[in-house]
Amino acid sequence: MKFTYSTQSLSLQLTPMQLLESSIGDEVSAWKRGQDSVSQFIPESDTRLRLCPGEPSELVVQIANLTANPMHIYLTVGGVFPGRFFSDIEGGELPPRGRIEGVLRFELEADFFEDRLSLGPGGQHRLDYKQVLQIYSRPNSVESEPALEAGMLLAETIFSIHVRPESRYLNYLPAVYREVDLIGRLLKLFEQALDPSIQTLGFLWAYLDPLTTPETLLPFLAYWVGWPSDIPWDLGQQRRLIRRALEIYRWRGTRRGLKLYLHLYTGLPLDSPDTPESEQHISIQETFSQGFVLNSAQLGETTVVGGGRPFHFIVRLRSPTPLDEPLIRTIIEQEKPAFCTYELYFEGRR
Repeated sequence: MKFTYSTQSLSLQLTPMQLLESSIGDEVSAWKRGQDSVSQFIPESDTRLRLCPGEPSELVVQIANLTANPMHIYLTVGGVFPGRFFSDIEGGELPPRGRIEGVLRFELEADFFEDRLSLGPGGQHRLDYKQVLQIYSRPNSVESEPALEAGMLLAETIFSIHVRPESRYLNYLPAVYREVDLIGRLLKLFEQALDPSIQTLGFLWAYLDPLTTPETLLPFLAYWVGWPSDIPWDLGQQRRLIRRALEIYRWRGTRRGLKLYLHLYTGLPLDSPDTPESEQHISIQETFSQGFVLNSAQLGETTVVGGGRPFHFIVRLRSPTPLDEPLIRTIIEQEKPAFCTYELYFEGRR
């Protein structure tokens, strides 16, 4: 929607880049009750610029010289506006029958509606602002026309800026409803109230993953998988162990399960099966024997009378940093079969 305003010497055209599609209604009436200190004698355009907090809005200004003489002009924009204003068309020389074009850019902080400092009298947000655009001649611009003296006001008009929140919910309504300003502002209230819940549902997987869930939810996830939360685990260890709890339960009582548990707690790597036991970071050597089997055992050769440990294994942890030995023994006692015995050694400490 373009607005064109002409005088004897100039033609002014305003084109908003962000249109206000909704009907204004009571807001315009509120201006005319004296909220803006703008003279009622200034020509008022129907140019309405929509401004969403956090996003710049632009107004294109085109000025045409209607005379056969060059002009030197400059522009001013006045009026109450709580945000930032930029202009790339302060003025310049207008050739005869020529034109210049520029952009007026307005911007508000993204937290405009939440900022208490932006509240007006009575604790209400002011959403509509009038701005006055004035065009002056520069000193000694045109000597042949006395009407264009130094600093002479050549043209002026009023345009309006309407601060409106961006509501995605309007996209789901027919066009006839999007033309009502109140509906868009009402839907924004529901959008702001419901968006946190919708975003939570969209990222629910992150809340249910122990590696990404907030720390306050870890005890809840630990309860889900029956994991003890009274042990003073490090936060990173808690996340890893809770995430792999079901796998630990599945292999409990086996060499693989104990290795996995010690790997998740200590952070020591799991070496490939081809790595010799003497070089593995987590080494578990089994010294099991068949024991006494009728019709196959030979006394004194394949059996030992007294003092033997038929279900015995040796755990060696090769770590460059000290480890919590009492806690590691607690882990081994918890994971090993009750009838097994073991030995624990730490190697490679600095």
